[in-house]
Amino acid sequence: MTVKSMQMVKGEKPESTPGEEIKVCPECGSGNLFTDRKHAEIVCKACGTVIEENLIDSGPEWRAFDQEQTAKRSRTGGPVKFAKLNKGLTTEIDRYDRDIRGGNIQPERKAQLYRLRKWQRRSRMSDSVHRNLSIALPELDRVCSFLSINNNIKEECAMIYRKAVNQGLTRGRSIESVVAAIVYFVTRKHGQPKTLDELSEATGKSKKDIGKSYRFCCRKLGLKMPVATPMDYVPKFASELGISGETEAKAMEIIQRAREKGITSGRGPTGVAAAAIYLAGKLTRERYTQKEIAEKLSGVTEITIRNRYEELTRELGYEV
Repeated sequence: MTVKSMQMVKGEKPESTPGEEIKVCPECGSGNLFTDRKHAEIVCKACGTVIEENLIDSGPEWRAFDQEQTAKRSRTGGPVKFAKLNKGLTTEIDRYDRDIRGGNIQPERKAQLYRLRKWQRRSRMSDSVHRNLSIALPELDRVCSFLSINNNIKEECAMIYRKAVNQGLTRGRSIESVVAAIVYFVTRKHGQPKTLDELSEATGKSKKDIGKSYRFCCRKLGLKMPVATPMDYVPKFASELGISGETEAKAMEIIQRAREKGITSGRGPTGVAAAAIYLAGKLTRERYTQKEIAEKLSGVTEITIRNRYEELTRELGYEV
């Protein structure tokens, strides 16, 4: 393909395509390339060289000038959602008994629609997997709502749970404990860990049952157990305590120094995080008592905070 030079129009900033193959300008060697959709070209921002032209437009062939036109002309449905029983791709027969124009259905047709609704419900529960998902997915939605877990993490939890059900890992175990175990794994993976006490409160299952299901699912599904660090708990604890950003940053600094000296090795991450926040509050004049912190944070006791606090001040040389 012929490479021609062209100066960029002043003020024009074509957008780059996400996921585009990384290329280098043959003239200046710069990797700062942009895709000019208007002219169907790939242009080097550094020197203005046109590297490729006559690109294929992968967008729709129609135009829309408002949101209503976009909705009418779009030929695709909603995204696939693993947290929905039928992944959000099902068609519902509603209960309003009205036709497409909003008019009332004839009486002789109502009985037929009733039978269609009944068989539609029965067809969804044709096997044990669907029956299990019909209970587990609403439970997962309830737990995520109770613990304020975002939709992205909930979708990943639903995807892993579907794998567990298809492999028969839920047999002999309560649905609530398996759901809690998967939530425990995924939240730790994304650096937003939930404690076993929180999951036990949300599901009503003991920490022992959740721990057993967690280890079993990780082993059978080949999941690498993520290791939670004290830094993962600092933002969560800081939000619950309502401390300032300065104190939170100081707590992160204390934990980083403690990790470099090996003080956190073999210690519970929640206790170290709570002690670091307590110490940081003293250093920034934002004082919280050990009792106040232990009462507001789940899974942390006043004695644990005191012991970890004494270790941090002794090993790091803080004088407070």
